[in-house]
Amino acid sequence: MGMLKEFREFAVKGNVIDLAVGVIIGAAFGKIVDSIVKDVIMPIVNFIAGGQIDLSNKYWVLRGDVPAGTALIEAQKAAVVFAWGSFVTVLINFVILAFIIFWMVKVVNRVKSAAAEPAAAAPTAPPEDVVLLREIRDALKR
Repeated sequence: MGMLKEFREFAVKGNVIDLAVGVIIGAAFGKIVDSIVKDVIMPIVNFIAGGQIDLSNKYWVLRGDVPAGTALIEAQKAAVVFAWGSFVTVLINFVILAFIIFWMVKVVNRVKSAAAEPAAAAPTAPPEDVVLLREIRDALKR
């Protein structure tokens, strides 16, 4: 029973729960980035390039014989292929995701630092002994 209690204490610690939430949100965010690349960025690239560019099906045949224009999945079954297009697509997804996370962290840090800065306090009156010493100084000058 001791191990079960220890595991329960570990599982409900704040860091573990925060990590679980982060992983779930990260997975969902990864799907959003995949959609941005596939449905937003690639159509713009295709428009600029003047044709249909499908990087996910780009590969080089290393060993074997594959007819030109064969889909990547079929080419992988028939021969040894270097699927560079899939790597480029994943790399684009990573760069976009890293850029978005960079800006999110930057905004969160800015909000945290603005909340941490105390509001400008009203000037405080000097202590009573300082006021008395100033009055004595001014009286002696006269």
